[in-house]
Amino acid sequence: MTIPPVGSPDPRRMPRPVAEDAPVFVISVAAELAGMHAQTLRQYDRLGLVRPGRTPGGGRRYSPRDVALLREVQRLSQENGVNLAGIKRIIELESQVEALQDRVRELLEDLQVSEDHRVAAESAVSAAYAGALVPRPTPGSALVVWRPGRSS
Repeated sequence: MTIPPVGSPDPRRMPRPVAEDAPVFVISVAAELAGMHAQTLRQYDRLGLVRPGRTPGGGRRYSPRDVALLREVQRLSQENGVNLAGIKRIIELESQVEALQDRVRELLEDLQVSEDHRVAAESAVSAAYAGALVPRPTPGSALVVWRPGRSS
C-alpha cells in the first residue's frame, strides 16, 4: 500500500460525483436542503408531487433532483400562489415536454444517420458507374409548345 505524500488529498476522501437522480438523502437532510419540514415532504410524497426512492425497509431517499423539485414546488406555491393540484399538473406537463424533447432528439439523430447512409449510397453508385449513367427525363416532364400550322 502506498501512502500519498504529505499535503496531497487522500483519494478515498475525495468527493465522488453523485448522479442527479441518485437517491442519497434521508428525509431530514432533504428537508433541510429544501428549506422545508420533513412532514411537508411526507405530504408531498402522499400527493404524488415528489416520488423519492425507497430503501428495502421503506425509508425515503431523496435525490438532488428531488430536492430541486421540492424547491420548485415551494417557489410555485409561495411566490406564484399556485395550489398543490396545479403544481402537480405543471410537474406532469413539464415531464411530458421533457420526454417529447428527448424523443425529438432521438428522431433527429435517426434522420441524420439515414441521410448519411443515403449520401454514402448515392456516392457509391456514382463512383461505380463513373459517368456511364445519363439522366433520362421522366414522362410528362417535357414542355411542348404547340403552334397551329397555317392551312393552305
